Amino acid sequence: MSSPQAPATHGEPQPPQDAVEAIVPAIPLVLPVVGGVLMFLLAFIAIYMA
Repeated sequence: MSSPQAPATHGEPQPPQDAVEAIVPAIPLVLPVVGGVLMFLLAFIAIYMA
């Protein structure tokens, strides 16, 4: 049978964290690094094809 008492809670329930909001603080570091890697890869391809 079900218990008439309310279940015990341990503080306020946490809302689920949005994936986009978790990534946004890292954008100023990740974007230049990825851009640099992309430039080196494109330069390597251009030299290899020449």
